[in-house]
Amino acid sequence: KFGGKYTFRAKFSAISQADITRAMNNLTFPNRAESLSVDARQEIDLKVGVAFTRFQTRYFLDKYANLNSNLISYGPCQIPTLGFCVDRHDSIQQFVPKSFWKVVPVVECDGQQLKLSWYKGREFNSSVAQKIQSQMQEEVYGSVISSSEKPAKKQRPVPLNTVELMRVASSKLGVGPKSCMDVAERLYILGFISYPRTESTAYPESFDLRGTVAIQRQSRWSEHVEMLLREGLSKPRKGVDMGDHPPITPVAADDRTLTGLDASLYEYIVQHFLSTVSSNCIYRNIESKFAIGEETFSYKAQRVVDPGYTTIMHWQKPDELGGTTLLSPGLRITVINVLLDRGQTSPPGYLTESDLISMMEKNGIGTDASIATHINNVISRNYCSLGHNRTVVPTKLGIALTHGYHKIDRELVLPKVRGSIESSINLIAKCEKDYRVGVKEALATFSAKFKFFQEQITKMDELFQAAFDTFEEVQINSNVKPLCGKCQRYQKYINIRPPRLYCQTCEETYSLPSFYKKGGKIRQHGGICPLDGFELLMVTTGKGKKSYPLCPYCFNHPTLEGMAEHSGCNECPLTSCANSMANTRVDSCPQCEEGSLCMYGNDLACNSCNQIIYLPQGFKKVERLDQKGPQGDNLLKFSYNASGDQGVPDALKSSAELVGDHYEVVGSYKSHTALSHFIDASSTREGIRERFGRKGKGRGRGRGRGRGRGRGRKNVDPR
Repeated sequence: KFGGKYTFRAKFSAISQADITRAMNNLTFPNRAESLSVDARQEIDLKVGVAFTRFQTRYFLDKYANLNSNLISYGPCQIPTLGFCVDRHDSIQQFVPKSFWKVVPVVECDGQQLKLSWYKGREFNSSVAQKIQSQMQEEVYGSVISSSEKPAKKQRPVPLNTVELMRVASSKLGVGPKSCMDVAERLYILGFISYPRTESTAYPESFDLRGTVAIQRQSRWSEHVEMLLREGLSKPRKGVDMGDHPPITPVAADDRTLTGLDASLYEYIVQHFLSTVSSNCIYRNIESKFAIGEETFSYKAQRVVDPGYTTIMHWQKPDELGGTTLLSPGLRITVINVLLDRGQTSPPGYLTESDLISMMEKNGIGTDASIATHINNVISRNYCSLGHNRTVVPTKLGIALTHGYHKIDRELVLPKVRGSIESSINLIAKCEKDYRVGVKEALATFSAKFKFFQEQITKMDELFQAAFDTFEEVQINSNVKPLCGKCQRYQKYINIRPPRLYCQTCEETYSLPSFYKKGGKIRQHGGICPLDGFELLMVTTGKGKKSYPLCPYCFNHPTLEGMAEHSGCNECPLTSCANSMANTRVDSCPQCEEGSLCMYGNDLACNSCNQIIYLPQGFKKVERLDQKGPQGDNLLKFSYNASGDQGVPDALKSSAELVGDHYEVVGSYKSHTALSHFIDASSTREGIRERFGRKGKGRGRGRGRGRGRGRGRKNVDPR
């Protein structure tokens, strides 16, 4: 009750007329206990996270050259999530592989050729394995010991909840948890699915299963849908009703407007729902045992009787192998060959996102609404990286951080403490524990841990010293030392990844662009930014690539409205700066829609894409004029001395005018007859090759593909 009026809550799980009407007709009072439990979780996580994050970030800030220490965060759920990944990494690093051998007979039985499995499995002694192989090779025949057939089934899935949706999206669709939930929420808002954040795996008693199935009559599963409606739905498996929202289901048919990831995720939700009301998959396991000499072997096969729900979820259908008939005991088999396969034990793989989600759910780390965020955080904070097949691989920072927590206080990483907090929060939600008491207990626990962590931080620093380099240890490029705008002292250029400037006086670092191709470099520009007084740098992204100036401070801390972080001067709108886009823009980019061609040096380069317009060479100076050409681009002025016209194209000399002691050519790079002709030739792929010369690949530099140097002509600059 507020201000003499009551506040009610409308509970609905799908944006459809029926659900919203039902919710408005059954309004309830908000659950104060549940609201307080949410407040408790937020208060605990915020206070604990801020305390640890602020302390360790300040401690490691600018202490190591190859460590991006702008934010080293701690979260009561985030770090246990990282801990799972580092534990698996440690298991992989500590694993010692062993070689083993398997005896594999190839036999002919009842007209079929079968490769048998050794009942012993494998042998780690090569001499013993070779001896057994030799004995087997002397055998011509073997016999069937027994053959049996047993019924088996694969149960249809329980109704779909958020955790299972994220698991499948990662493992089957190759979509990360956060992206999965972004798409699911979009489908919910568009009215295609029910609310996607739920822990329940049981349909409510009043849920209209038949009506929801009927929605898919026009889908690609129409034949299966008609069969279900005709023969009756199977009763869904008994799941768990968490009392939040019903399981995720489709609420409207795809009207052919869904594309890409939206369509793929919607299709899986439909497949999962239809599978929950389909029959189980029935199959039979057939196993036959064989005797060859003194060794026993087996052969297993499967035969599907009724595919059931795997008609829809086809990837779960059992593989049907050969040899699916029962064999008579005593039946003679012919030994064709005896192989000796060598293998090696292998370590477990890195955790996939799907594995990580399962471990978080099992250990009570995060909720259905926050699991995706925690996984995204450990990746975005550079604690882990996403590897092949969506594996979560810890980085050097993540490993050092986790091992440091283990050295100081293992419970900062282990899920035990977080699990106890979640249990306390659940008691608050059930009115079994006072909100203030629960928060006070949790904060008292972490307060003691925080004080101990502050005292023992040097133990973590020892691991950081082994993993990262100090500024004294790294290579400093002494040729690049721009002035700091704050103290007017020279800064140091740390030319290792990630590249950065370091001001020893201010004790601050400024990140710079990274290069992923050869030829990229950073040099001093000489100009000064009028906004902050920092000396500008000139960035070249690679040989034959664009160059542009940037201010180190604006690159990290943009102050002008509309200027994004990590922008160079070629995107700066400041009119009072000669190097800004406002004073260097010549034209719109012909390749992309949003970019602008800016002039730096003797070239025009787009500030958005990789488009470069190469201007004629040989001129002493090229300037951008404020006047516009007939097609809206700024005019350019090319100047050269009368005595120094070597390299100036003859086609341009004829249109030059003598002004004082030098010649000038003024015109539009688009519409000037001689200029546009020359530029068109230079901006082609062949023109770029001519500009930078042709170079062979590999060891050879001549004609042919041999290893020799060749005796062809040397590369000559056509200019």
